[in-house]
Amino acid sequence: MTALAHFPNPVQDLPSLIDRAASMLSGAKNAAEVLEAREAAGLAYDIAKRAARLKCAKAAHDDLVAAAHRAQADALEIEAAAKRRLADEYDAAQARGEVMGRVRSCVGEDNAPATAADLGLRRDQIHEARQIRDAEVVDPGIVRRTLDERLEHGEEPTRAALRKMVTDAALRGMRPQRRSSTRRNPLYVPPTPGQAAWQHVTGTFRAFAEWASDENLSLAQQGMRAAREDPFHDLDAKAIADGSAAFTTIKEWFDA
Repeated sequence: MTALAHFPNPVQDLPSLIDRAASMLSGAKNAAEVLEAREAAGLAYDIAKRAARLKCAKAAHDDLVAAAHRAQADALEIEAAAKRRLADEYDAAQARGEVMGRVRSCVGEDNAPATAADLGLRRDQIHEARQIRDAEVVDPGIVRRTLDERLEHGEEPTRAALRKMVTDAALRGMRPQRRSSTRRNPLYVPPTPGQAAWQHVTGTFRAFAEWASDENLSLAQQGMRAAREDPFHDLDAKAIADGSAAFTTIKEWFDA
């Protein structure tokens, strides 16, 4: 929370938080400073997201919600740029032999290159950073366009939506290019709206089940206890209650 020390009212100072993150990234000279810029942008995104949720809960004017969403988009753009820089920095460090591509496990490796864990990074974070970088190579400007499209449609610019778009773009770059659309499978039938909705449900359940290890749930419980004094805690509790009700309804379909 040290990044908030200079901002007594984080919501009111969102533009300053975003400008600070952008300045930190533009002036970053090494991976550690890029990480700091990423954290600053992530903080601005989280604050903007909560501000938008609070305004929606209070039925605030659409312009106020839209302003909070724009702040989210700006913070996400900076965060994505920081992740691209991080991917480049990490890969360059690996090429120089300064970072290992595996976890240190053997005795006597004290002088071995650092691992991702030593740097405070998870493998999935590195993978995501590379995907964002590769997506921009395949489709330059995709991050900003994705964010702007959601804003234009009155939709919230979220990490999840951005992640899906950049993942699709990165995967397109990995596929061999077809010279003609006539080679597409003539038997392919796109899913119906009902099938697509069910795929969304099963994908959501599967992703949560994979994440919900005993360790992660224990950490989440600790976070919940720490967040009880948070002004947005009631909104979090309501969202979980609404989601639980939907999950129960879906489970009842199987029991019917």
